[in-house]
Amino acid sequence: MVPLSVLDLAPIVEGGDAARALANSLDLARHAERLGYRRFWLAEHHGMPGIASAATALAIAHVAAGTSTIRVGAGGIMLPNHAPLMVAEQFGTLEALFPGRIDLGLGRAPGTDLDTARALRRTLASDPDKFPADVVELMGYFEPAEPGQRIVAVPGAGLPVPIWILGSSTFGAQVAALLGLPFAFASHFAPADLEPALEIYRARFQPSAQLERPYVMLGTNVFAAESDDAARYLASSMQQAFVNLRSGRPAKLPPPVRDFEGVLSGAARAMLAQVLECSAIGGPETVAKALHAFAARTGADELMVSSMIHDHGARLRSYEIAARAAGLPGA
Repeated sequence: MVPLSVLDLAPIVEGGDAARALANSLDLARHAERLGYRRFWLAEHHGMPGIASAATALAIAHVAAGTSTIRVGAGGIMLPNHAPLMVAEQFGTLEALFPGRIDLGLGRAPGTDLDTARALRRTLASDPDKFPADVVELMGYFEPAEPGQRIVAVPGAGLPVPIWILGSSTFGAQVAALLGLPFAFASHFAPADLEPALEIYRARFQPSAQLERPYVMLGTNVFAAESDDAARYLASSMQQAFVNLRSGRPAKLPPPVRDFEGVLSGAARAMLAQVLECSAIGGPETVAKALHAFAARTGADELMVSSMIHDHGARLRSYEIAARAAGLPGA
């Protein structure tokens, strides 16, 4: 089985708050470190009542300071929201504080609605199609500073911060291939373009100083429990949250309910089936089969597990079952 990593959105649950969410993120990271997960990534989202990781670099520092070996990073930083120099300084600082443990994943989506994006940037003049050029600029700030160089990232210059390209379409695959960078695909919520994206990335990959051959990490939802029925119950929290989001009503992560799909329209059930296509939902045996089959079908080098579960104890248990299914050393 390929290595497993964690994607955490620092979920704010109904009845909880951001402080509890971030404390739970650190607890989950320590749990994942003990189990043998390779990375723990946090994602940049803004204006979302159910996500506490908006200040992603700060959340990464919080987690990295409370762990010792697991890699910690961004999955990802939405680069159009930021000046590349500022990102280089932030992640250069993180690398200086936690050497050899920081990853920087980059995406081109805003991670929010247009009004919030405007409030973040003060303008929407930034062009998402300039994402490749912004990535190249950012990479340059991590190169050793040259004599007389006027703009230098301090900290940042000369520090080995691995950069990943994130994507949910073929665009990110093209950028990652052209720049010779590892590629993380968001198949945990946008699986439609998974196969063409993988084909493009692997066919067009150009070796770079960071990476000699293609490296793919794929997102997958895991809702694991002692039985298939119990796991389906846990998954209903994420299902409710996604229906709320697609309906323009983002909210805190709700508690699970029985037979949630049974009350939905046919269109809503079809939407959820498509969103959750790359998921492992069930007891230990079901989850093991699903994870192995997904890795084998895609040829993934690594899987990044997302488990949006309302009860924190059940979320820890889900990651433990997944770790055992993958044969991680601490499981």
